[in-house]
Amino acid sequence: MQRSYRRKPTLPAVLEPFVEDPAAGLAAVVELLRAYWDRALAPHWPRVRALLEGDVLHRAREMADGGAERLFADVDPTVSWADGILSIDKRAQQDVDLEDRGLLFVPSVFTWPDVVLITDPHWQPTIVYPARGVGTLWETGRPAAPDALGALLGKVRAAVLMALDRPRSTTDLAGALGVSAGGVSQHLGVLRAAGLVHGHRVGRVVLYLRSPAGDGLVGAG
Repeated sequence: MQRSYRRKPTLPAVLEPFVEDPAAGLAAVVELLRAYWDRALAPHWPRVRALLEGDVLHRAREMADGGAERLFADVDPTVSWADGILSIDKRAQQDVDLEDRGLLFVPSVFTWPDVVLITDPHWQPTIVYPARGVGTLWETGRPAAPDALGALLGKVRAAVLMALDRPRSTTDLAGALGVSAGGVSQHLGVLRAAGLVHGHRVGRVVLYLRSPAGDGLVGAG
């Protein structure tokens, strides 16, 4: 707290407990954050987590295919990689040598449209960036499938295939399309057997994404 307000003559009165009794002040904030989590975030966390894990999966595949240059290519227009240097366009000028500390690369649904940097020497260097597909996080309703694609696969199965332009879980798809999780699983099984989608396990969740063949079919449709 003192470091955050180092340019102010005194701390705001509400923050004085952190100086007078840090343990009690911290405990109060922990309880407040827990209550906030329960009311505001916990009901939506499965959807948020699926989006974040999908971004992590996408970035891992990009890095495996093309190294750091490919990894940072589509993070944000302000982020660029060249000659071993990662540049982020910000108003403040600062050079950070990572040395052996590494770099945390953290997707978030709360930072859009900004990329946030943590360079305080007390912390590991970190980039917090808007997760891929964050604009679709609260979308509801079934995407309209082209008539030809719907006639070929069936409207619901075509909608499932179209929704997999980014990694999504069965639960996420069921909520977005208004279909039962069991129904989504059946459609995914058929699409996967046909080579139109791939499944990737991330922890306890399986994330599905269209394969190149699935992309081609949607594009043709």
